Amino acid sequence: MSARGVFIAGTDTGVGKTLVACALLRGLAATGLRVVGMKPVAAGATRRRGAWHNEDVALLRAAGNVDAPQAWINPYCFAPPVAPHIAAREAGSTIRMTPIARGYAQLARRADVVVVEGVGGLVVPLGRAFDAADIPGRLGLPVVLVVGLRLGCLNHALLTVEALQLRGLRLAGWIANRIDPDMARATQNLQELRRRIKAPLFGDVRHARNPRAEHVAPMLDISRLNAAI
Repeated sequence: MSARGVFIAGTDTGVGKTLVACALLRGLAATGLRVVGMKPVAAGATRRRGAWHNEDVALLRAAGNVDAPQAWINPYCFAPPVAPHIAAREAGSTIRMTPIARGYAQLARRADVVVVEGVGGLVVPLGRAFDAADIPGRLGLPVVLVVGLRLGCLNHALLTVEALQLRGLRLAGWIANRIDPDMARATQNLQELRRRIKAPLFGDVRHARNPRAEHVAPMLDISRLNAAI
């Protein structure tokens, strides 16, 4: 049986993609699967012991149960927390699909499921004619969309779903993450999204001041999500 993969996209930056990706990794690992996380492009890192350290990448590594080289898990890592194509240009680098595809292929040989986390929103630029949506497109991955419930989420979510459809990408399902505890009419917004998004809702993640993946995993319908990817 060949490895499967899934791409975790977000309606924006800061909506909880890493939290959900880690929760998914932990939930799948609990079913006995070999799982590994991948962050093809990361922006926002510090230098530690001669190597770049990104917190999202570290969390993904800890959530999986398959060991792999950093270069496979995170082919591109940049220091400033800015748009990836800008960070790459400032570093004198160019983000290319080939190292990403190579890293994914290597991970897929070791794991049953590879959870690939995007960067920023779905169509954040990675290069002159290359954006984050090209990653699941080139790798043939279904997408799980993380919707951050806050003011504006209806527009962000529905535009992202429309972009997925225009790119010919398969939306396996979506996860609501209640990132704003003070959001007015959050339940009504969630109901409207459920009515309009023609894909299953895999989880409604409650707000927490310091959310942890092991606490979020039980809020996700892991078996249904696993079947959909």
